[in-house]
Amino acid sequence: MTTTTLPQASALGESMFPRSGYSRAISAEFGEIEQRLRALERQLERVGGRSAASAAQSADRVGETIASALNGMAERFRGGANSMRDEAAKIGSEAAKLGNAALRRLSNEVEHRPLVTLAVAVGVGLLVGLASQRRASRPRRR
Repeated sequence: MTTTTLPQASALGESMFPRSGYSRAISAEFGEIEQRLRALERQLERVGGRSAASAAQSADRVGETIASALNGMAERFRGGANSMRDEAAKIGSEAAKLGNAALRRLSNEVEHRPLVTLAVAVGVGLLVGLASQRRASRPRRR
């Protein structure tokens, strides 16, 4: 009986594990598993293609829904802006009326009491002059 080592057996063309019925059955099983995996892969590709189309349609629907909601919000903002513009116009009109009324009262006071008005104007001028002089005389801090 001769013993051969693994490299010698390979060189001679012998296998370390002789091919038996068991190894042939395993090979057949591997082949069948491979065929089933390929079939499953093809089915997944078909389903994936359908899913991609379905996902694209869903994305379109979601996009349309979001666009519709944003348009609704924009319309509400426009409506709010229009009402604010109208309100600002009313406030501006009221301010103009109050300003005109104050100007009329001031001109009436100047007509009826010119010396008092002149004294008040001189007093206000002095106060403003003193306040600005204090500011100018202080050293500036940086």
